[in-house]
Amino acid sequence: MNAAKHTTMFDTMKGEFGYTSPMQAPRVVKIVVSSGVGKIKDQKRRDFIAGRLARITGQAAAPRAAKKAIANFKSRAGDIVGFQATLRGARAEAFLQKLIHIVFPRTKDFRGLKTSAIDEMGNITLGIKEHTVFPETSDEDTKDIFGLAITITTTAQTAKEAESFLRHLGVPLQKSE
Repeated sequence: MNAAKHTTMFDTMKGEFGYTSPMQAPRVVKIVVSSGVGKIKDQKRRDFIAGRLARITGQAAAPRAAKKAIANFKSRAGDIVGFQATLRGARAEAFLQKLIHIVFPRTKDFRGLKTSAIDEMGNITLGIKEHTVFPETSDEDTKDIFGLAITITTTAQTAKEAESFLRHLGVPLQKSE
């Protein structure tokens, strides 16, 4: 985040939260994008999801293994059950801007994110049902559509502080109840 934007955020939030230093203002620490693979044995689907996540996030997604065996799902400990990419710094900022300005407007029937998605530690987790809302994947077959979970981790101390910070960034949140 550039210094002018950070100072402006500090100026707007210092009265509400009693900040005395610009370093107290919240900032985005990381963004985690993850997806499950569905059928564990389908190698083609795993490769497809890993490739699409890499294209969406701009970096290779790390495979995530099952922690324990579950007989009903025919999975064993160590089987790959999903992929995850952790974005920090400039990549996180670019991804957040793409999410706000491109992805949310392309989402069907989007009415804003619920403020209840913000946890008490100041982070927000949201789900996207179809990965095809990202512009990097719009030209593909609609046969294999998968969902994503996106967690935005901030340095905000409370949910109220995080809500104010996210609104300042331009994240489309619904009105508080």
